[in-house]
Amino acid sequence: MKRHILAAVLVGGLAATPVLAQNDGQTAFNTSCRTCHTMKEGDNRLGPNLAGIVGRKAGSLPDYNYSSSMKQSGITWDAATLDQFIANPDQVVSGNNMKPYGGITDAAQRKTIVDFLQSGG
Repeated sequence: MKRHILAAVLVGGLAATPVLAQNDGQTAFNTSCRTCHTMKEGDNRLGPNLAGIVGRKAGSLPDYNYSSSMKQSGITWDAATLDQFIANPDQVVSGNNMKPYGGITDAAQRKTIVDFLQSGG
């Protein structure tokens, strides 16, 4: 009987780990991105919605007014380009409209946000 309880506790603890990681991603996104962006498709704010951002061509949502530099960047968003952009938007796409956002220097925080974006929020 004690073994079954221990097994249930261990399995329950392991099952909760991805949920905690997801919540960490949500928190990091909310802290750093949510002022201007949302993960809800069609809900553009000061910045475009980021639903389905991974695999999407930069500047391609038809219902958002991107900078010409973003439209012409030729970027298709993946984990690496998102990480670079979140770290330093001006270095990746000079002339973007992300002011006054200057980037996130903490690699772990960027990874958490990118993982969250990849998960679809």
